[in-house]
Amino acid sequence: MIQYDRHRRRFAVALAALAGCVDAIGFLSADGYFVSFMSGNTTRLGVALGTAPAHALAPALLIAGFVGGVTGGSLLTTAAGRWRKPAITALVATLLLIGASARALGQEGVMLGTLVVAMGAINNTFQRGGEVAIGLTYMTGALVRIGQGIALWLAGRPVAGWSSWAVLWCGLLSGAITGAFLEDRLPFGCLWIAAAWAVIMVPFALALPAES
Repeated sequence: MIQYDRHRRRFAVALAALAGCVDAIGFLSADGYFVSFMSGNTTRLGVALGTAPAHALAPALLIAGFVGGVTGGSLLTTAAGRWRKPAITALVATLLLIGASARALGQEGVMLGTLVVAMGAINNTFQRGGEVAIGLTYMTGALVRIGQGIALWLAGRPVAGWSSWAVLWCGLLSGAITGAFLEDRLPFGCLWIAAAWAVIMVPFALALPAES
């Protein structure tokens, strides 16, 4: 996070909040499975394979969809070059609109499929050297950096930057709270709101200085 300017850090927090919102909606719609948190799905896959293999298909498909989204998003960023952020954001917005439409048509499976692909793709937004620099849908690394920063602060050796990871984590958490609230009260409108959120992010991505 510290390697990016203030505008890009704010953009990352807004996208992390969107990811949290979508994951909460997916979690409540998919019997406790995740559309962005693949560590949780991997644990559920392992539990299913160890106890009831017939239940392993759902987490396996979600993991495969996520990997497919990461792969497709990576190919898009390579093709988009300097404009990878608006390109990825537009792809995510399109997938969320498809997911919202699928829910409106009663196609829950299609909805979950588009959501998991979108959440895989969104992790390609921030890259350095061809690798993900900021994971927007998983926060274990961010929490590790927060803990390390607190430890250094307690030891009298404060370092800059760890608070930015705390803000990113708070973004994901606030988005998850919002998604859960909307899913509970507006189950057929929440994905349209998330899709609109993503659409609004596209011009913000375009306004960022182009990257080499």
